[in-house]
Amino acid sequence: MSTNKPRIRTETVHIELKHTWTISGGSADFKDNVLVFYERDGLTGIGEAAHLTVGEHTAENTLRALDRLIPFYETVDPFAFAGLPEQARQMADATPPARAAVEMALMDWVGRKWELPLHRLFGLAGARAPATSFSIGLDTPERMQNKVKEAGAYRILKVKLGRSNDHEIIETLRAVTDKPIRVDANEGWRDKETAIRKIEGLEKQNIELVEQPLPRKMVEETGWLRERTPLPIVADESVFTARDIPAVAGAFSGINIKLMKAGGMLEALRMFQVARALNLDTMLGCMIETSVAITAAVHLQSLARWVDLDGNLLLNCDPFQGATMNDGRWQPPDSPGLGVQAAPSRPH
Repeated sequence: MSTNKPRIRTETVHIELKHTWTISGGSADFKDNVLVFYERDGLTGIGEAAHLTVGEHTAENTLRALDRLIPFYETVDPFAFAGLPEQARQMADATPPARAAVEMALMDWVGRKWELPLHRLFGLAGARAPATSFSIGLDTPERMQNKVKEAGAYRILKVKLGRSNDHEIIETLRAVTDKPIRVDANEGWRDKETAIRKIEGLEKQNIELVEQPLPRKMVEETGWLRERTPLPIVADESVFTARDIPAVAGAFSGINIKLMKAGGMLEALRMFQVARALNLDTMLGCMIETSVAITAAVHLQSLARWVDLDGNLLLNCDPFQGATMNDGRWQPPDSPGLGVQAAPSRPH
């Protein structure tokens, strides 16, 4: 039992990327993520909020949402964590990264207090996880070839498409690799006719799946695509939380679960349960994140069919250490909580 009132503080961390990160909706050379620290009884839990490359989710919006969430989390029983996500959603429904960060810090603290790594706390110990894919952002074909060569340690590639030269990009990459490729259009194909033409051109290219081929509102059109291709069609932007899943279940083969969309680890666990009940496959994905949020996701990875946790691998300098890579697969730390610590290069 804990009796001391917690101290919860925030910090914005500026992280630079190895390469300009470009998807169909925009580009970025750096990200400003928000860290949350939950301090109580001599222990500190840490969480992270990461944001979309484009859109209304920014560090400033996250900090404003945390101003509403922190007083609530300062008063709750940390061990009654199961009921907290819905209460937090009512206070910051439009800012899931903020909810994810403060919940992550709380769960890290609970794991440290109970001396349990989070995958064991959630009953997920011992399951072997799939290999992660490594994402190749949109660029010139030649630069994308070079990025593929840099990704030699990873078994599966994820390629961002959504432009007029998609076919040329895949052909160029196939000149330097025969690894399985996951294609992510990020809503970049604007109509079903364009999408099916693109997908049919991919079917003989050792493509593992196609993620979010059409804009998120085009659910019926996506179902039309699914009926016409053997490739799995996976929802990303169309699904944020468990309540979104039933409406798209008939149109997609699977869903991409991300902590920053879901609003935290606990909602992500619920999404895995709902997806399983509706016979949907699951991918566990990420934003551009440090090892704090990536490690949080790694603790859940054994639930997923596909793993796409590479946000920290795209950074020029990761300020934290946590999950470790072994033969293309993430290994969760076996130390209490998240098992994350500051990298030697991070200022204290």
